[in-house]
Amino acid sequence: MELNTKIIKLFNTLSSERATLPPAGSMRETLKKYAPPKGSFEKPANKNVLKLFATASVEMWLRSVHSFLISSSLTNTSPLWASIAGYYSSHYTVRAIAHLLGLYQLRHKRCTVILKPTGSGFVCNFSRSKRMREHEFYWEEVKKDKNFINEELFTKNPEDNDISDAGHRNFATYIDHLDNFPNFNPLNYDELKQRIEYISKLEFSSYLIPDKTKYPDVENVQIVAYHRLVYYRELIDQIVMSENNFWSVHRNPSWCRDIINFQRVKSRIIESIG
Repeated sequence: MELNTKIIKLFNTLSSERATLPPAGSMRETLKKYAPPKGSFEKPANKNVLKLFATASVEMWLRSVHSFLISSSLTNTSPLWASIAGYYSSHYTVRAIAHLLGLYQLRHKRCTVILKPTGSGFVCNFSRSKRMREHEFYWEEVKKDKNFINEELFTKNPEDNDISDAGHRNFATYIDHLDNFPNFNPLNYDELKQRIEYISKLEFSSYLIPDKTKYPDVENVQIVAYHRLVYYRELIDQIVMSENNFWSVHRNPSWCRDIINFQRVKSRIIESIG
């Protein structure tokens, strides 16, 4: 099944839904009830499961937007946390896309859930795969998908590379003696808006994946995070459009409506493969 068709089927379950998100942990608890005690297993996915994959994806994207705002607001105050929050913005977009692809890591049951099309519906496939941390699993699964394998915005994100989102985040989080703490000077509303507008007008190129040897590489962290979250929004807009009540509400969050307009400048590289 093509990605467009899968997204349409997932979001069709929300076409008449209110914009309210399900309670915290709904996806995990629902899939835990399906999961076998051991081995592989398949079970038909009902409408509620499809709905949860869609809402979980949107909620992860909202986390991405929120983390990007945090990163931008800390640009001058704390390069450390601007970098870390920017990484999480990217990670949440990647996880949002993974849920669109029908992927979920059920960590408590130590298994991977894959939503697979079958006939006119879907089944949930539960399998005991190699143990992977979620920051490895979601990035790797998205990157190897045929829809994203040639998309330069997304990588396998290996932790041991210098030029890598996770490598840069790990350096910021775990390395000793960083000693980069400017005077505490938080952005105000106008500065935050100006910072996001500035980032939104920067073109993405293949050389902007964060580099831990250039820490704090805040601008590149924010550029790729921003392009990724806008990519997701454009993807859903293109396929689902404004006809879906749930998406029409969440695509433009009320808590940042006056700060971010989700514009981006596409480079020739991006346009040539998009």
